[in-house]
Amino acid sequence: MHVITVVFKIKPEHADAFAAAMTENARASLENEPGCHQFDVAFAPDDPTTCFLYELYTDKPAFQEHLEAPHFKTFDAKVAPWLAEKSVQAYERAWPAN
Repeated sequence: MHVITVVFKIKPEHADAFAAAMTENARASLENEPGCHQFDVAFAPDDPTTCFLYELYTDKPAFQEHLEAPHFKTFDAKVAPWLAEKSVQAYERAWPAN
């Protein structure tokens, strides 16, 4: 399984709009992408401008399909100007196996 983690730092004036857009992106990913198995969205309890994602895909090609999905492209273009920082990491899950 292919794991993606993302940490966003959101400009404070866009925190609420970002949260709504991220929730919609996560929902669409799980509903429309067969290779997306998990899409967790978390916000720091004391800082609504810090968002963490944990995403689980069947494999790297499934993640590439996510990046090409219309809902992701719309989300990505929409939130880009709202971000102060974005950090993406990729991993291969070791346990549990599938």
